[in-house]
Amino acid sequence: MSGEERQGVWRAWLLGVGLISCIAVVNVLTIRHDAPRLGTLAPAIWEVSSALVTMVIFLIPAAVAIWTTRTTPRWWRAVPVHLVAVVIYSVLHVAGFVALRKLAYLAVMDGPYRFGPLSTEFPYEFRKDLLAYGLASIIYYLSLRRSAREAAAQAQTATAAASFDIRDGARLVRVPVSEIVAVRSAGNYAEFLLADGRRPLMRSSLSALETDLAGHGFVRTHRSWLVNPTRVTGLRPEGSGDYAVELGGVEAPLSRRFPQALAALRG
Repeated sequence: MSGEERQGVWRAWLLGVGLISCIAVVNVLTIRHDAPRLGTLAPAIWEVSSALVTMVIFLIPAAVAIWTTRTTPRWWRAVPVHLVAVVIYSVLHVAGFVALRKLAYLAVMDGPYRFGPLSTEFPYEFRKDLLAYGLASIIYYLSLRRSAREAAAQAQTATAAASFDIRDGARLVRVPVSEIVAVRSAGNYAEFLLADGRRPLMRSSLSALETDLAGHGFVRTHRSWLVNPTRVTGLRPEGSGDYAVELGGVEAPLSRRFPQALAALRG
């Protein structure tokens, strides 16, 4: 994961832990009020076991949210992934809290824990897990999008204040990074497309320049192109998953082989 993805996942997970903890406390108090004969220990075991397992399996919607923000899939690709993920989420949740409750009952309760008939209890739990998974997916998605926007804003600020040295033969051309619209491969050289119309050449591979310019937010959209996201004025579908990146009077190709570039430019 990138730094902004880790930040987004961590922020969403902490929010989820807070919500899960609050729900567990409320449920214990509600059960104690509605069924005082049960006492506090049994409801606490039920809710704490469910909460602990949920805190772990929250990584499942996190993984799907990262995939969604990176690839921006069509709905017919996203729906089957979510369906499989929520079934796995629910199975792990039920199996996990049943195992923890059985262990807890053996340790501190008088009798064994009985989950009940799987044919009725699992559908009941699945309905709740479906809601929890959906809420977690939304939280992770929004948090990841926020992290991406924050990272883009920071990169734009850093880019606006930075300069880059282009060694055009024996001549040194120093330009603000914000004035570099794009860079494209030209044999053994790289051609810089500047905002003022100049096209200086520098003897360098595009891969080396990608490393130098990545810190300024530039993204690889094609094996022969680097693009400055702050200069993008539009994206035009070209069919088969490819796009044309509009950069004012310049157009750069965006290959479907670079899905992270598409996610970055859309974000």
